[in-house]
Amino acid sequence: MQSVYFSHGGGPLPILGDPTHSAMIDFMKKLPSSINKPDAVLVVSAHWEAQNPTVLASPSPAMLYDYYGFPEEAYSIQYPSPGNPEFASVVTDLLEKAGIKSRSDSDRGIDHGVYIPMKMMYPDADIPTIQLSLVKGLDPEIHLTIGEALLGLTEQNILLIGSGFSFHNMQAFDWSGSNRQDDINDAFQDWLIDTCTGDMPAEARKKLLMDWKTAPGARYCHPREEHLLPLHVCSSCAAAPAEKIFDDYILGKRAVAFLWR
Repeated sequence: MQSVYFSHGGGPLPILGDPTHSAMIDFMKKLPSSINKPDAVLVVSAHWEAQNPTVLASPSPAMLYDYYGFPEEAYSIQYPSPGNPEFASVVTDLLEKAGIKSRSDSDRGIDHGVYIPMKMMYPDADIPTIQLSLVKGLDPEIHLTIGEALLGLTEQNILLIGSGFSFHNMQAFDWSGSNRQDDINDAFQDWLIDTCTGDMPAEARKKLLMDWKTAPGARYCHPREEHLLPLHVCSSCAAAPAEKIFDDYILGKRAVAFLWR
């Protein structure tokens, strides 16, 4: 299994060719060439929160256009990737074995945290893709525990995607496309890099991520942490430190991405 955490950008803007996403678009299109093509993809998206971790189990998931105020073409984007109910069942079984109450959902569609990055990475939509929710309350420990439960997938050719954004302060984005240095954001991005890629015991890394709110600039970068917690799942599902694979500007703000092999 390989795991990756990255930004899925601002709504459908990457697919619409928005220039403030140019570095991200180039990165997403090239990413598949640096990893093994998976037999299935499991996406933890920032845009689904449930009372218990919930796995999308539809064999043909619908599209969920969970954004508003964009051009009409944003609501006709299609990504007809197949689902995989059997794989969804494996995921819920792993969670239950770890003592984590979970459920499956055959009705919900995939949200833009899934189909926007997947459309850039695998435009043929030929890889079975399922989605796993965050848990309401956004407790970092729960999401670290979910990642540990998914260690049962490590011998399979699975790609685990944490689809979020390492900077997600909607009031601070620069929608004009200007990339200005932001010392507070830099401090947090550098902390993330040190935490995820540093050579340290797994328990030390887990403690840092559990206490992420004490990091420099934490609440400035994440007034609400739903776009950060997919990283927690990916990190705790890996046996080794991450590799930094992206460090550039999106919507005028520096953002980073990580890969665990």
